[in-house]
Amino acid sequence: MSNSIPEIRELDFMFIIGSNTTEAHPIIAMEMKVARQRGARLVVADPRKIWLTDYADLHMQLKPGTDVWLINAMAKVIVDEGLTDKEFIHTHTEGWPELKANLAKFNLAEAERVTGVPAAMIRAAAIEYATTRKAAIYYTLGITEHAHGTDNIFSLANLVMMTGHLGVPFGGLNSLRGQNNVQGATDAGATPLYYTGFQPAEDPAIQAKFEKAWATDLPATIGLNLNAIMKGVEEGTVKSLYVMGEDILISEPNTNHLEHGVKELEFLIHQDIFMNETTKYANVVFPAANFAEKDGVFTNTDRRVQRVRKAIDPPGNARPDWQILCDFARASGYAMPHYKNAGEIYAEIASLAPRYAGISHERLDRTPMGIQWPCTSPEHEGTVYMHKGGPVKGKGTFIVTNFRPPVEMPDREYPFSLATGRVLYHYNAGTQTRRDSGTMDKVGECQIEVHEADAASLGVKDGDMVKIVSRRGGIKAKVWLSGRVQKGCVWMPLHFVEAAINKLTIDAGDPLAGTAEYKVCAVNLLPLKAGKPAEAEAELAALRHPQV
Repeated sequence: MSNSIPEIRELDFMFIIGSNTTEAHPIIAMEMKVARQRGARLVVADPRKIWLTDYADLHMQLKPGTDVWLINAMAKVIVDEGLTDKEFIHTHTEGWPELKANLAKFNLAEAERVTGVPAAMIRAAAIEYATTRKAAIYYTLGITEHAHGTDNIFSLANLVMMTGHLGVPFGGLNSLRGQNNVQGATDAGATPLYYTGFQPAEDPAIQAKFEKAWATDLPATIGLNLNAIMKGVEEGTVKSLYVMGEDILISEPNTNHLEHGVKELEFLIHQDIFMNETTKYANVVFPAANFAEKDGVFTNTDRRVQRVRKAIDPPGNARPDWQILCDFARASGYAMPHYKNAGEIYAEIASLAPRYAGISHERLDRTPMGIQWPCTSPEHEGTVYMHKGGPVKGKGTFIVTNFRPPVEMPDREYPFSLATGRVLYHYNAGTQTRRDSGTMDKVGECQIEVHEADAASLGVKDGDMVKIVSRRGGIKAKVWLSGRVQKGCVWMPLHFVEAAINKLTIDAGDPLAGTAEYKVCAVNLLPLKAGKPAEAEAELAALRHPQV
């Protein structure tokens, strides 16, 4: 996030796009509800009628995968109405003439045809965003999990810069991270592009700094992103994996194909707190400690570093991740230092990454609310909002984006567009939450949301079982006429192994980020034959094990 969570309740305008905030980020959603109750305007852009749409002033129910058209059409309105921040554009940006020229083709009439959102609604949202000073944009996986995800983000960034909503309080472009401490993992260097603190891996000076600190040679090129690694597993070019805290056979796309590759791995290590689908194929399982069983820090989605303190001892042979990793490194031949505690590790991070130079466990112990990076010295108070006085990089670059349709569109054989997501009561692959009776009492089985008109055409009712098939496999689930999806679209959660939705999703990735297209793939729904469960199960068994 460029800005901060506590700012949300003071906003006058919120634009939420591709984020089911109340279910995926309930704490942040509480702040949004406070803002709404005190009179803030709310615009939601989402193919589904999520909870927030009940309280939105406008719900732009766009067709799946048409975000670039919607956002660029809003930008075109702002240009046409003379509502751009000319001073900000002149002083703090580059590439404006090229972007402005490209926006000319994104007219409202065509935007309505492509996105399904009324032109008047697009125009109203654009004008209100541009003319409200305390206005912020929030997005998450509904924007990024597309084969054109980076285009979506570039388009949103263009919108923020052209209106001068960057580098100011109560504004910005705010990404809501998909899981706890995703931000912290990236900060620490769990990315193929950067060393700790977002320092470019291909910069020779940065490489030399880390080689000296870590007393080892380091590669001069970037590594593989997650999608490329999974492709390598499927194709046999990746021979071994070390998986930590992730059930890839539930969370990754096209898992029928991936499972075949995982079976062929020469060596698989899985480090987790529970056994799951992926550990079934592991050669070695390292039992890890959970968050309450270890010391360290989490970094929140608004860059807020907060202390996590051990409450109980881990069971059996389970240990904190850092201890396992250090012992593994030594056993592999690297002279890993013998850290006394997690605080010493963070001190090393702070010594190598200027963004965190002023943060330490000791200082965090005195700062219950945490410290937001950048924090460049022990005297620095942290950064509540970024880009004050101008973009950190010097000048923000407008990026021209053009609409690219989803990789896989509905057709006669697969007439429905499937999107995946999360429900409030479960977390990611369900490794933890599906072991809890309370959450299972709330949502104990997987259902597929279907529009009532589509259900009628299929001859199915609420609660009927259907087979959901794509070009990659098939699963079964109960129909739920929730009233939340638009005609021609269906939606399912990802948490249930018995209805493993990622057997269906496509593993095409964004060309820059590599993020897979979880949010759009073509499927068909086939009613299961009443009274013939054996025949239906035989059909499903064939679908679960396709030829690869």
